Formats: sequence, C-alpha cells, structure tokens
Amino acid sequence: MSEYRLTHSVTDHRGDLLLDAGTVLSREAMQSVACVATASIGTCRLMDFYQVGSDLNDFFAAPPYDVIFKGTDRMRALLDIAGEVTMPEPLLEALYHFRKLDFYTYRHTLLVFALSILITRELIADRTAMIQEVLAGPVHDIGKRCVPIEILTKETPLTPSELEHLHHHTLAGYVLLSHYFRDPDILAARVARDHHERKDGSGYPLGIAMDSLTTDIIMVSDVYDALISPRPYRKSSYDNRTALEEMIRQAETGSISHTVVRVLVALNRRSRPHFSQCVLSAEERGAPPEDNVYGTTQPNEKNGPH
Repeated sequence: MSEYRLTHSVTDHRGDLLLDAGTVLSREAMQSVACVATASIGTCRLMDFYQVGSDLNDFFAAPPYDVIFKGTDRMRALLDIAGEVTMPEPLLEALYHFRKLDFYTYRHTLLVFALSILITRELIADRTAMIQEVLAGPVHDIGKRCVPIEILTKETPLTPSELEHLHHHTLAGYVLLSHYFRDPDILAARVARDHHERKDGSGYPLGIAMDSLTTDIIMVSDVYDALISPRPYRKSSYDNRTALEEMIRQAETGSISHTVVRVLVALNRRSRPHFSQCVLSAEERGAPPEDNVYGTTQPNEKNGPH
C-alpha cells in the first residue's frame, strides 16, 4: 500500500520544524504533530480578519463571479455562512502572507471558499454539517506557505524538482492543519491533502480514486477558478464558456464529480435553474488561451496546475 511521505520539511508560522523531509505520515506521526506544544494561539473569524470582506466584494464584481454571486438572497446566505467560520490566527496570517507576496493564491483561496459555500448549499441541507464542510475552503492551499514564492509565481514551465516542491503543498497543508486544529482527522486537513486527487485515480499525492463530497466540491471550485483567473504561467485566462466546457469534459471522463459540475453550471446561468434541471452539453465551442503553459514542465515531464 502507498504511504504519505514528505518530500520536503514542514515548518510552522514561526519557522520551527514540525516534521522532517522523508517522514512517513503515519497515524503516530500525525498524532504527534497535532500535540506539538506551542505558545497560546488565538482564533479569529475569517470575515473579521484584515480586508477579507472588502476584498471578496471586489472579487465578486468581476466576471463571471458577478453573475455567480449576484442576488441579495444568494449573497446574504453566503455571508451568513462565511461569518461563522473561525480559524486559528496563524492560518489567517498565512493568508495575509499570500496577499502581500502572491496575490493570485490569496484571491484564489478566497474565491474557492466562496464558491464552495454556494455549491455546498445546493448539496447539503444540514447547517451544522455545512459549516464543517466549508471550513476546508479558505485553507485548502495553506500548504503553499511551505513552497518558495519563486515557484508559486514562476512564469515559465517548472523544472521536475520545482514541480515536486509544488506538489508538496498538499501534504504540508495536511500537517499544518492537523497541527493548528490539534486534530489530524479534521475534515479541512484531509481535504488539503486530497484536493488534487481525482475520482479516477489520476491525481496526486497518491493517485488514489477519491470519493468524498467535500473534496469533490473543493476540487471543482479549485480547478474552475484556476482556469478563469490570471495565472503567472499564461498571458490570458480561459474565457468562462471554455472553462465550463473543460469542466464538463473532465466530468464526462470521470476525473471530477459530474453532480458538482452540474451545480457549477447552474450557478453560472442567469435564469437560476435548480442544478437537477441543468443538462450538461458536451459540445465545445470555446478555445483555450494561447501561449498557455498550464500543465507543462520543462522537457520530458508532466505537470499539474499550480
């Protein structure tokens, strides 16, 4: 059986070592990192931290999010749920780190969070369960705090070693969230670890077939925003039609959740249909952006999205 093994060390927000490179993330290792003693750590509501609320409003104003988040009822429900999300302060400080040094990752993290709330509302009725589910959104990429900024913002294809370091963010996030929440079994930690796995086993870090609704929601939100947003490695983004066509293609091949993609498509419709009434068309009329190095590394290697 494959095992989770760190390719690089993981340090906390103070730079203190949590686990060395090469560590196998066994049950014992994860319980140990969850119990590492630190100075008292406070918590804070995400929406009260720095400029999160105002930044989200700015992000919602840009297409296609201006359609997705349009409507008083939809926005009220989103902000009501988001307002209940409380996090350890070091995780919020990591968001601030990205805001200063890698604004794409900051913006992406918040939009994946917001989009995952809308999707979760359509698929999960229980409010308590919903709050637990959406907590994974603002921290799914927190492991990128352990990846050099030079790699995250690189405008040319990654080298194999840079790609390995980038992929490290999934397990680094698992370790960090287990540590700060003091619980290796918390859903947010498992989603951080698994959000680049795929339903057909084509993802990483282990290449296992993923079957988790929360991971499916974050997975779809993550890929969608990656396609339609500015990225360091391409001159222009996917237009919304082409992005949705790509999401449908991946759903049809069994890589990502067909149901979650249907919800995403319904959210993009101005007529506001229920996702159960939304038919996914396999017709492709869009075209990916030119000069796009998404999915490539330097010669003879394969890459996944940043």
